[in-house]
Parts: sequence; structure tokens; C-alpha cells
Amino acid sequence: MSARRCTGRCRRSRTSAPPSCARSWFFIGATRLALSCLELKKHTMTSRGNLGAISMCWLSTILKLLTKKQKMPLKIFLRELPLVTVLDAIVVGLDMLIKRFGDTKAKQRLCLITDAQHLLRDPPQGTKEDQVDTIADQMKKHDIKMDCIVFRESGVQHNSVMDENDRLLYQFRDRSVAKVVQVDTPTALLGALKTRNVLPVTIFRGDLEVSSTFKIKVWAYKKTSEEKFPTLKKYSDKAPPSDQFASHEVKVDYEYKSILEPDTVVPPDQRIKGYLYGPQVVPISSAEWEAVKFKPEKGVKLLGFADRSSIPRSYFMKDVNSFVPEPGNTKAIVAVSALARAMQETNKVAILRCVWRQNQANVAFGVLTPNISSVNNVPDSFYFNILPFAEDIRDFPFRSFSSLPPSSQPTEEQQEAADNLVKMLDLAPPGREEILRPDFTPNPMLERFYSYLDLKSKQPDANPPPLDSCLRRITEPDPDVINYRAPLIQNLGKSFELKENPKRKKARTQERLAYTDPDDQAKSSENNAEKATAADGQAKKPEDPYAEKARAIEVLFPSTEKVGKIGDANPVKDFEAMLAERSSSTWVQKAIEEMKKYTTNLVQNSLQGDYYEKALECFVALRKACIIEQEPEEYNQFVIKLYERLKKVNDVVKFFQLLSSKNVLLICKEEAPDSDVTEEMARSFFMKTEISSE
Repeated sequence: MSARRCTGRCRRSRTSAPPSCARSWFFIGATRLALSCLELKKHTMTSRGNLGAISMCWLSTILKLLTKKQKMPLKIFLRELPLVTVLDAIVVGLDMLIKRFGDTKAKQRLCLITDAQHLLRDPPQGTKEDQVDTIADQMKKHDIKMDCIVFRESGVQHNSVMDENDRLLYQFRDRSVAKVVQVDTPTALLGALKTRNVLPVTIFRGDLEVSSTFKIKVWAYKKTSEEKFPTLKKYSDKAPPSDQFASHEVKVDYEYKSILEPDTVVPPDQRIKGYLYGPQVVPISSAEWEAVKFKPEKGVKLLGFADRSSIPRSYFMKDVNSFVPEPGNTKAIVAVSALARAMQETNKVAILRCVWRQNQANVAFGVLTPNISSVNNVPDSFYFNILPFAEDIRDFPFRSFSSLPPSSQPTEEQQEAADNLVKMLDLAPPGREEILRPDFTPNPMLERFYSYLDLKSKQPDANPPPLDSCLRRITEPDPDVINYRAPLIQNLGKSFELKENPKRKKARTQERLAYTDPDDQAKSSENNAEKATAADGQAKKPEDPYAEKARAIEVLFPSTEKVGKIGDANPVKDFEAMLAERSSSTWVQKAIEEMKKYTTNLVQNSLQGDYYEKALECFVALRKACIIEQEPEEYNQFVIKLYERLKKVNDVVKFFQLLSSKNVLLICKEEAPDSDVTEEMARSFFMKTEISSE
């Protein structure tokens, strides 16, 4: 066990040894502490990051100092430590802190690592529970907190002594003076040790407004927040080595120059931001942007309740916040508890509108989930998750595998092999604690970075060491399980035998998303197969075993060989598919030419206007595409030439009158800057068609 105290007057590098002015450490014997220290030293010696309560380099330094003082090897020193009880260790550590620092205003913390497997002695007076209460009162009086880590390897059978020790340790937690965690692996022990405790900071203090007459005082904290990777800053060695006050900071300045005057720097007051709006760049000044910004009033309002099942887990965004009643406010505690328990019983969640700060630029819209406390002295609370708006949701619809033929679906043997794989890698096997729990799993990237940073500070030319075995158990499956279950993995590989797929032309993503209904294509393939069989009039040869799988692939990803022609079934869709292809620089021009040919044939071959409606749809699609692709002259010249060639045919003139009535005019300058046609010219052209028909 160790005890430490920080004065807060000294800033310490995360990779350096603890300066005497910042922390004082004490090391005393605890129950079976030798086992814990040896395990800790063996499995986590290379992890000296921010996630260990007793940094490994610090612990090694302490052990070396103590063994040097006792003039004996480390292992012998650990064996010679007296076997004291858990309560004795806490009392000694508490007494050392009080005698050393007294009433000094500083954060003081006891760190206890033990297996808590040995019987406690009865106190001279009272019960063991009374002794725990007395110790807890002293800890509260001197504002001392304790972190207790109970390390028990898997397979250890619980007995009455261990249960009693656990109950007494949890009694410290109930008195709000200790945090107790139990771990069973070196990886979990590494995650439970933390040198840096992030103090909770409220992001909101105010009213949870249910209505204008019903408001609850609440505080909101961050429940989870991603630990960012440390920023690696630029360092300059231009300062003279003798300058002790040099910051070695590198500052970056940007200069903006005009294209017309590349040698002239544009001052900040002459610069303005521009935003793309279609093909245009819209300039918006900072003053205009401030005026446009939405500035809501600070507050949290309850909008209503919804079924818990109506909010999918995949909708949760960003960090998780915790809503707790205002500390010391009895009415708020009762109100939050009543509301949370009512929501729990009815399986409901609340929808909130949150503005954390005054004049905040955005509004948080989220779901409030009840969190019923299992500890007597901890009130009920809520968890808050931000929900997406319509613009934030990304839907990727995929067709069900049930639509595939049976040969493309897993067999019973394959399904059983996959089920066995899931059971083999179960992180929560029966009778054991869950492996890789988030609370006790450190970030391997951060751990490795700080370990290497510590190494580089001592050896500038050092190469990155191999990944530590303790961290490897986080990033890779357990090698012991993989080796033990090798036959099962081999069986899985045999069940899913790899076979060569038939070669096919690659399809673009847009075409894969725009293919027709697989049911229709499958029916069409079946009809074609039946017709071919009837025509042959004889039994077919045994089909290639890969043919059915090839058809299934074709159903999901149709080939692109037909792209390039406009058919009668859906000419507009075919035209849009050709525009989306863009496999070469001339593909857009090819699509426009194909549409012009198809539309001309429709108009010429229409008997008494039978195809005029379809031709009208093609004209609308062609006109829209020419505007988007900045090809107005292609459309205008096509319409003019078609009219000049067919103006003597009465039915065709009626078609142009239909275009005029539907406002499908020539493309004017207002719609496309490259057009030479004004709006008046566009309208007058169709007026000529009406006069000629008369």
C-alpha cells in the first residue's frame, strides 16, 4: 500500500520521476502485497503512462530505495514484509499521512493493493464495522480519499473470510471515502491504476424545465469523454543554448495575396469569407454571420417522453453526460428519483432540448435515460445522449441475404462453425469476470506512446520497443485461447472453403445502388431459362456448380454492359445513368447525343400524339441536364433545328404547343450564363409555333 500527497505548487512532467516538493510516497506491507507487486512489476513494467495509479518507474524506484536501505535483494525483502491485515495497513497509512501533513490543505490519497484473503483480528473494543466507521470518520475529517484495488486471479474460491473483507472494504465506499474495484488479470490491474484523476466539472447548472411551473435543479457532468492523443508541437533549436528563458516555440503566420496582384498582401480588414452555393461563391462578412447565427437562451427543457425501443442505440452521438440532482437539495433529489423510477417502470425515455451556455451557437437535442442507483447514499440520476437530426443520419439499405439462392446461404455446418467461434472468443464466460471491461482497459495507443516517450527522454537514439505483452492482450485475441482451440479454428476454415469466382466486369458504386429489383431480375432469368429449355426440347446438361453463384452475384451487382444505350422501358432513367457514368471526358456529350436521337425518333414516329407524353418527359430531362452541365446551346439548337425540319407536320406543331403550355422553353441566360437566348426570345419562339399552326 502507498500513500501520497500533492501540494499543487509544482507542475510535473508525465514522464519524469516525482519531485519531492510535489509528492511524498510511503510504502508499507499489506496482505500478500508481495504477490501483487511481483505481478505488477512483471506484467506492466514498460507501461509508465498516465493510466497507472502507481507509475511503474516510481514503484521500482521506491522498491530499490527500500531494499538498499534494508541491504537485501528485492524478492527476499518482499518475503520478509510483515503479513498485516487490510485494516492495519489502512490505519498505518492514514497515521503516516496525518502525522506528516497534519491540517495542510492538499489532496491526499491512500492507494491500497491487496488480495484481501486473510482473516482480520477482532478489535479490542466494539466490532469490525465500528472500527471501519472510526477510520472513515478520520479520513473525512482530514479530507483523505482511498483507492482500493482487490487483485484476485481467476479460479480463486471465495470463502467467508474473503466475503467479510469485501464487505468491510465496501463499507468505506458507502461512507464516500473510498473507491473499491476488483480485478483478476494484469491487464485489468494496469487499467485500474491511475495516476491522473480527472476531476468532474459541470457543463450545466440550472433547471430541468418540465413545464413553466415544474422545474428541477440539476447539474450535468461528462460521463464519458474521449482522451485525446497528446499534441506534438513544433520545436525550434534556433535559440542560443545559453538562453534559459527561450520557449523554443514555432509560430506560423499566414499571408493572403490577390491573384491579380501577387506581390501585394491583403490586410485582414479587406478579407471576407466566401461560401459555395451551387456554382456560386457567396461572400458573407463576419458581422453578417453573427447576425445570422441562432442564439438561444440557456436552459434544459423536457419536450416529451418516448418508448425506449423507439430510440435505437446507433443514434447515440458524441459523449455521454450525467444529469444529477443539485447536491444538498432534498426536493431536487426526490423529484429526480421519482421521475427516473417512473420512467424505469414504464420503459420510457425523455427527449430534451439543451443549451448549455448563454448565446451558444447550436442546440443539443437528446434522450434522457434513467439510472437507478444501487448504492444507498448515491441518488438516482439520468444519462443523456445526443440524438442526430435528419441531416446527420446516414442510411445504407442493404438487401437481405434471404433473397439469395440457398447455395449462397450458410449451411448448418457452416453456421455451427461460426457459432462455435463466437462462443470460443466470449469475453464474459460463465463463472468469470468479464474480460476487457471498459473501466479497466487502458488505451494501448496512449500507454505505448507515453512508455516510448519516457524511453526517448532517457535514450534519444532508442528505437520503439516491441509491444508489451500486457497491451498485446488488448489488441489481439488471447494466444492461449487460440492455441487451445486450434482444431475448432481449422474446422471453421474447412467449412468455408475458398473457391474461384467467375470473372466479371467491375460495376461502379452508383450502378450497384441503382440496380433493379432482384426479384424482377431473378424472375426474368428464370423465364429466359424456361424458354431456352422449351426450345431445345431435351434435357439440359449438368449445370456448372459455379453458375448459380454467378447468377446470385449478378442479381446483387448487375453488369454495366448495357450502359450506353437508352431503352424504351425507362429512357429518362437510362439517360441519367449515362450521365452518372462519366468513364471518359466525352461521356456527357455521348449521353446528350443519345437522348437527342431517341427524342427525335419519338416525335417523328408518334401517331396522333401517342408518344408525346414520353417525349415531353425526355425533353424535360434533356433540358435539365443541359442546364446542369452548362450546355445550353446543345439543347437550344436541337429544339430549333427539330422545329425547322418538322414545322410543316401538324401533329408535330401540336407537340411544340404542348412544350409551351408546360413551360419547357429554350434555355435563357438567366438559367445558364453561356446561353445567347434571352427570356423574351425563348417565349417568342414558341409564339411563332402557335402562329404557324393557325
